[in-house]
Amino acid sequence: MELFFEPDIEKTLTLNEQESRHCISVLRHKENDEITVADGNGSYFKCVITSARPKKCEVDIVSKETFDRRNIYIHLAMAPTKNIDRTEWFVEKAMEIGVEKITLLKCEHSERKRVRIDRLEKIVVAATKQSLKPYKPELIDMVDFKDFVEKERAGFIAHCNSLQLDHLKNIYTPGTDATLLIGPEGDFSPAEVELALKNGFKEVSLGNSRLRTETAGIVGCTILNMLND
Repeated sequence: MELFFEPDIEKTLTLNEQESRHCISVLRHKENDEITVADGNGSYFKCVITSARPKKCEVDIVSKETFDRRNIYIHLAMAPTKNIDRTEWFVEKAMEIGVEKITLLKCEHSERKRVRIDRLEKIVVAATKQSLKPYKPELIDMVDFKDFVEKERAGFIAHCNSLQLDHLKNIYTPGTDATLLIGPEGDFSPAEVELALKNGFKEVSLGNSRLRTETAGIVGCTILNMLND
């Protein structure tokens, strides 16, 4: 199934330039062809192309199908890796597996303080289309760790500062919302762990192996989704 993304499709009846180019120049759609467009907010629109222009593809909406959100909300907060390719891989795969929100954290041991949020947003859109999800997950640019935990005030923090932690699968209650914190390559500092605990977070393990940051994010995301299947 081909799926195009345009958040304002119902109002503008026009695909954005990037989606127009993909539809007309790459996939060679023509006037009167039928396509499916997602708005990222729960609706699919069956449309007919009325003007097949590569920079401004215009359509008429034939029908609309709206989907309910799933009954859980998974929020992953992770410090970006020094190698941005690994962070981009994480964002793509987490979106495909299932996550409602990703926040990028700035921690004491973070080696990367900035990201190109516009580039990551494009990856989010592509992953949403690839996985045929009617809702586009939210992506939040860099937030200081302290500000984040003091605002959220609940969730799980995965770290390697202790070998005596309970596994996430044994602490998380299926069917409930979850916020999971994943630290940078140097892990969370003891002070950050303490601050998270003071703000209602529970420390957890993701298994016996020492995982790279992006791998830990994917493992945590997978565990939470599998427990809700």
